[in-house]
Amino acid sequence: MPSTFWTMDHLVEMVGKKASYPPLGLLTVAALLPKDWDKRLVDLNVEDLSDADLLWADYVFIGAMNVQIRSAREVIDRCRGLGVKIVAGGPLFTHEHETFDGVDHFVLNEAEITLPLFLADLEAGHPKPLYATQDFADVHQTPLPMWELADLNQYAYCIVQYSRGCPYMCDFCDVTALFGRKPRVKTPKQILAELKAMGDLSRFGMILFADDNLIGNKKNLRETLLPALIEWRGRENPPVGFSTQVTINVVDDEELSQLMLEAGFRHIFCGIETPDEAGLLASQKRQNTRRDLLENVTRLHEKGFMVTAGFIVGFDTDTEASFQRMIDFIQDSGIVIATINLLKAPPGTDLYKKMRAAGRLIEPFDFDENSSNIIPVMDPDVLNHGFEFVLRHVYSPEYVYQRALTLMRTYPGPKVRHRIRRKPSLRSAALLLRLVYRLGIAGQERRYFWKLFFWTLWNRPGILEYSFFFSTLTLQFRKMYERYSGGVYPEIKQESYPLISARPATTAAA
Repeated sequence: MPSTFWTMDHLVEMVGKKASYPPLGLLTVAALLPKDWDKRLVDLNVEDLSDADLLWADYVFIGAMNVQIRSAREVIDRCRGLGVKIVAGGPLFTHEHETFDGVDHFVLNEAEITLPLFLADLEAGHPKPLYATQDFADVHQTPLPMWELADLNQYAYCIVQYSRGCPYMCDFCDVTALFGRKPRVKTPKQILAELKAMGDLSRFGMILFADDNLIGNKKNLRETLLPALIEWRGRENPPVGFSTQVTINVVDDEELSQLMLEAGFRHIFCGIETPDEAGLLASQKRQNTRRDLLENVTRLHEKGFMVTAGFIVGFDTDTEASFQRMIDFIQDSGIVIATINLLKAPPGTDLYKKMRAAGRLIEPFDFDENSSNIIPVMDPDVLNHGFEFVLRHVYSPEYVYQRALTLMRTYPGPKVRHRIRRKPSLRSAALLLRLVYRLGIAGQERRYFWKLFFWTLWNRPGILEYSFFFSTLTLQFRKMYERYSGGVYPEIKQESYPLISARPATTAAA
C-alpha cells in the first residue's frame, strides 16, 4: 500500500506496529481454499516478498485496490519472470482486469461465488482465464478469516466486515458497482466468532468494522447485531472499542445512535465531501442535502462519537470561494481527522462513465491521493493551488490543535455501560515516553502538544488520553503535508483564501 491517509503509516510506526490492519480480503479467500492446501500470507505492508516466497507457491493469489496498482504490477512482473502462476481478484482487477497482462486467472467479483468455480475447473484440469458473476454472494456463507496466517501483533487494529452494499448512489463511489444497493449482512453469531478468533484483543487499539455504510440496513443492525454486541461487551468486557463508516443521517436516529454507543462504537467516518450543497447534488449525494451538516457533526460529538470525515475538492460546481468554506467548515466542526482529496472517477462508477463520455478522463491513472483523473471545469492551476491551500491549513499543527480544542470542549467521553479499559504495562509506558519525546521534545509540533496536554489536564482530565492521540495525528498530518509540498511546512497565519484573478474555465475539449 502506498503512503496514504488511510495507511496512517507514521502514526502506526510511532506506536510500534507495521501496518494499520491485516488484509481481510486475502485472509477470507485463504479460508475458501481447500483445507489440505499449504498456504502462506505475505502482506507487503508488513514484510518483503522474496523470490523464495514466490517459488514456494504453485499459485500466487493477488488482491488489490486501485491505490495499490503499482505494487500489483510489480508483483505480477516478478511472478512472470519466475514462471509462477498468478490468480488475481479484488476491486482493482474486477474493474480493470483488461489492463493487466500476464495474469493466468482472474477470479473477479465476490470470491464466495467465483472462487469455487475456479477451484472446480482447476481440479478437473481445465481452469479458465476469467471467472466473473453479476450475482451477489450470500454472506451467511462467508467463512472465518484465516487469522492464523497473519502475525496480528504487527497491526495497530484488527478488522471485521458485517455488511456489503450501500443503498445510496454517490456517483464517485464504486461500492454499489461492486456490492449492490441492497446491503447484505452477516449474522451476529458470525461476527462474534470472528472477534473470538482474533485472540487477545488487548493488542489492538480498535476493531474496524470495514463496512462501506454500517447503517445501510438499519433494521438488522438495530435488532440483531447491536444487541448481540452489547450483550457480548457486558459479558466479556473486551478492552477495545469499534470504529466504522456511516452516513451522516445516523444523527437522525436517536435509538440507533445510542445502541451503537452502548455496543462500543467510538470513531465513525462520515463522507461529508463538501459543505456546498451544489456539489452534493451534482454528485448524487442527496443524503447529505437539506440538513445542517455542521450542526449534525456537533450533535454526534455531543452524543459521544468522534467523527472522522472525508472531503473532496474539484467538483464541477466548486468555485474559488469553496476552498475557504471547506477550511472554515472543518475548523468549526471540530473534526480532528479530516481527509481531503481531489475528485477522482474510479472505474465502474457513474462519474467515470460520465467523464469518459464527455472526453474528460485522464488515462492511464494510478490513483495517487494528490492527483485526479478528471479534466476539471475550474482552471487546473487554480484548483491545484486551492487544494494545496486547504491541505496547508487543515494539516497544520495549529489548525489540528484548534479543532482538537473545539471537539474536547463538548465531547463527553465514552458513554457506554462497560468502559473500555486496558491493563498498564511496561510496553505502554515505553510507548508513552516515545510519544512524549517525538512530539513534545523533538517534534515541530511540540508547542501545540504541550498546549493541548495542559489544557486537557486542567479542563478535561478524564479524557487526557485523547490529547496524546490528537497530538500523534499532528505528526501524521505533517508528514503527509511534507509529501505534498516538497518538505516546506510554514507556520500558518490566520488568512483567507486569496482569490486568484479570473481565468477562462478549462473545457472538456482542453
